[in-house]
Amino acid sequence: MCSSGFKAFQSKIVLSVLLRLVCICKREQPIYTTRAHVFQIDRTTKKNWVPASKQAVTVSYFYDSTRNSYRIISVDGSKVIINSTITPNMMFTKTSQKFGQWADSRANTVFGLGFSSEQQLAKFAEKFQEVKEAAKTARDKSQEKVELLSNHSQQESGRETPTGNQASSINGTDDEKIFHVGPETVLLKNENDLLKSAVEQSNSNAKNLETELQTLRENNARLVDALQESSANVESWKKQLSASKEESDTLRAKIADLEVQCNEASQEKQRNAQLGVRVQELEAELNDKEQELENLRKQAETIPILMAECESVTSKLQSAEIKNRELEGRIDVLHLDVDESRQKQGNIKGELKKFMDVLDVKLDELHEFRRGLSRLGADN
Repeated sequence: MCSSGFKAFQSKIVLSVLLRLVCICKREQPIYTTRAHVFQIDRTTKKNWVPASKQAVTVSYFYDSTRNSYRIISVDGSKVIINSTITPNMMFTKTSQKFGQWADSRANTVFGLGFSSEQQLAKFAEKFQEVKEAAKTARDKSQEKVELLSNHSQQESGRETPTGNQASSINGTDDEKIFHVGPETVLLKNENDLLKSAVEQSNSNAKNLETELQTLRENNARLVDALQESSANVESWKKQLSASKEESDTLRAKIADLEVQCNEASQEKQRNAQLGVRVQELEAELNDKEQELENLRKQAETIPILMAECESVTSKLQSAEIKNRELEGRIDVLHLDVDESRQKQGNIKGELKKFMDVLDVKLDELHEFRRGLSRLGADN
């Protein structure tokens, strides 16, 4: 009897250990994984983005079954660059065709993700909305549980209060006893009904527990067999584990080489893009030079016409110069004539002045003669 009880106890311990191992393994599992460039907002300026990873890293959604919570986790080597617990109040915003961001008040920062395509960004945003709704549902369920527990505690406290009233009524007067007899019997009847229903429920639960206990015993036996078989296969598992470790090391080395090649390929793509832009600029410059050359050709076609016009203008200019010289000669002659006329005019002015002086003298003489005649007439 003791040996059987000890074996049952041992099997229960083994079952509990296995269940704990299963819970630890299944506690937090990735539900969605993608790759993106991770950024964080500059905490000083709150405007500029600071790259948290030098290249695209793995970004995953994780679900914690024990805490019933969701997180976004990203690891770059041995450094955790994102550890954000999703709450129903969070909002994922698409700021461009390939970039999105969300704010984490617990981490006091804003995370940004740059994707290589619009489809990846849309899938990540859709998954963010789903996880946020699931977090909201989990929060509502926890609140409902808290409310049920509080209501149950209130009901228990409410059930205890009638007993106090009953004691007070028993210790009171005869009138109070008569007054409280009816409600107490009703309460006792109700409690009796509740107790009956609880006993029936407990009986049904006991039967269910017996069936569950039987199934647990069967599962326990199976787990014991599986544990014995697993202990027998530990050595083979160890060998497989060492082989898988070596294979994983080789795969990691290959992944590192592939990442280096991808980086080189991305750099070559950037260089090719820059060269393509430069080629387009040179083609545009070549088109401009060809247009200028065409314009120069058209201008060269008009050069003979311009030369003929220039020759005609030169001949006209020569004839104009000759006429100008002739006019200058005429002007010199006219200057001489003007000087002579000025000199003659001066001589005429001098002669006129002399004549005027003589005329003034004659006029004075005439005045004197007139005065003499007027005197003679007065004397006569």
